[in-house]
Order: sequence, then C-alpha cells, then structure tokens
Amino acid sequence: MAKTAAADHGWGPVPANTKEMGMKNKPVILVVDDQPQNIELIEAHLVPQGYEIIMAASGEEALEKLSGNQIDLILLDVMMPGMDGFEVTRRVRQNDKTRLLPIILVTALRETEDRVKGIEAGCDDFVSKPFDKMELLARVRSLLKVKAYNDLMGNYREELESEVAGRTEELKQALKKIKDASLETIYRLSIAAEYKDQETGAHIKRISLYSTAIARSLKLSESEIETILYAAPMHDVGKIGISDRILTKPSKLNQEEWGIMKQHTVIGANILKGSDAEFIKMGETIALHHHEKWDGSGYPNSLRGTEIPISSRIVAVADVFDALTSKRPYKEPLSVEISLAIIREGSGGYFDPDVADAFFAVQDEILAIKKHFGDDTIPASG
Repeated sequence: MAKTAAADHGWGPVPANTKEMGMKNKPVILVVDDQPQNIELIEAHLVPQGYEIIMAASGEEALEKLSGNQIDLILLDVMMPGMDGFEVTRRVRQNDKTRLLPIILVTALRETEDRVKGIEAGCDDFVSKPFDKMELLARVRSLLKVKAYNDLMGNYREELESEVAGRTEELKQALKKIKDASLETIYRLSIAAEYKDQETGAHIKRISLYSTAIARSLKLSESEIETILYAAPMHDVGKIGISDRILTKPSKLNQEEWGIMKQHTVIGANILKGSDAEFIKMGETIALHHHEKWDGSGYPNSLRGTEIPISSRIVAVADVFDALTSKRPYKEPLSVEISLAIIREGSGGYFDPDVADAFFAVQDEILAIKKHFGDDTIPASG
C-alpha cells in the first residue's frame, strides 16, 4: 500500500501512540472560518489523516460548538466579521475548561505586530495563508501531542488527588480511633483515681463535656477546646493520694481533714507533671488550680483573677455545678434551679464572670449533657 506524503515525512495519519498518551483514537478539530472554501480545503487535508472535523463559520458559533463538543484542537481564522480570531482566543483562554486547548491561528497577516497580538491573546502557533499541507499537518500533530500530554497529566493529577483524598480520609479515621481510644483511657484511669471517692464514669464525662461546651462558648480555638476535652477529666486525679477515711466521710470534714483534702490538687499536679503532651500539661494545670477562686480565696496558691489559667477557671465552674447537682457521701443533690442560682451568685466572686456568662450562654447544652450522662436522681426543685 502506498504511503501518504505525511507518512513519508514522519507525521503519519493519526499518531500511533495517541491511546497511550491519553488521546481519543480520532482527535476532534474545530475549524473556524467565515469562508466555506477554506474549511473545505482544511477538511480535505485532515480527514484522510484520521481527524474528525467540526466546522464553525463565525467566532460566536465557534464558542457555541466548543461548549457542546469535546474538542482537541482549534484551527482558527483571524479575520472574520463580528468576533475575530483574537477575541475568540482570549475567550477560550478565560474559560477554565478550555484554557489549555491548543489554538492555531490561520491568517494571511504577516506583520510582526499581528503575530505578537495573537501570542498575547493566547494562541499556540500560526499557519499562514495560503497554507502548505505538510506544514499544516506538522503543526496539528505537534500540538495534538501537547494536548495528549496535558490530558495525561490532568488525568494523573485527578487520580493522585483522589488517592490522596482517600488516604487522607483513612488517616483521619485512624486518628479518630486513636483519639477515641485515648479519651476512653483517660476516662477510665480518671475513674480509677477517683474510685475511692465513689465517683462514676458519668461524672468524669460530664466534667469533660461541660468544660468543652464552656470553652466553645468562650470562642477558644478548636485546638484549645479539644485539649480541654482530654484534660478536664483529670482534674481530681490527685484524690488517689487521699485517705479513704477522708474521701468517704459522711459528715463535714474538720480543719485538719480539710487541710489534707486540699492536697489533692498538688498531688494531682505532681502525678501529671513532666509530660510533653499538651493535654497532660493542661491536665496538670487544671489539677493544681481548679479550686482557685476569682476573688483569691481559693487554694492551693490563692491565685486571683486572670492569674488563674483559663482552663482551670472553666473547669472550676463545671466542677462546682456537677458537685451541686450530684449526690455525695455527705449530702443529697441540689435541684438544677438552686444549683444554677449558686453559680450565678458566685460570678465575680468564686468564678470568673466571663466564664460564668459563657456557662449560662450554653445552659441548655449543659442540662442536656447532665440528662444524658446522669447517674444521680436530681430533684426538680427545693
């Protein structure tokens, strides 16, 4: 079988490796010219080489055809009535879906400034009128290879992004499992530390969730909020070092016993100190300072106002509310109404007023947590 002139020059009909490069078997070329005979001539040269031709007689029609077809290359006449080739090129480049589409300007213009104008508009190459068949085929094939490479890289990027997204989601789920396991471990160890005080898992979770709700109401950062979620359950870990006789005493502690009880803050801080983990460092701070009071009357260091770390000020409100509404060896639970009133009265004295306001701003959430994780019977009033 005789070879075509294009094949003799190494340009082939349709490149044999287009499939491997990501191109369709039959590249589609949009030919735009207001002169039908020019389109017919180009079609006569390209169709026998295995290219599919879509025709447009104006710039406006070209943009319409472009939006409704999958085009691989544009052969675009420059001098057309209405929208000329320069404007069509600019509009193609402004569209994210077509901005990389190869454009060859077919023009009789030979002035340098016209060529520069075409390059500035965004064209990739030129073919001069009257055009040479071999030159036309060479430029078409060259730019179709570029298009195939761009398609290949685009597909690779999409696959890579999809794979990265999938792996990222897997890592997020794995991290969530680790965090959930860590939080569960903290809850269980905190329960063990307070076991002699007859505290429950529900109490530990309530303190953690109350504190988190208050922190969010204060508009702390997500990182700080999460750290408080993990750190707050460890607020009373120091009670592991307090005698059963004191922790479970069914009546009010005497002065000596109260002095010993207050040491649970220091014991807790000593247990947690020295860690590099942020939530354990915050746990140390909370354990030491959650009984400090805004007016300076708290313990162990009689800190006042903002000398008290914000995490400890938050847990102080959460802890007192839970203590008021929970049964203890030495008392029955108070009603929610009375407990809320005590928190409100303590604002500016025992409690940071901003933290108290944040607590009341999420009161409904606090009560929902109390209901969901309740382990005590709370009277409705009185």
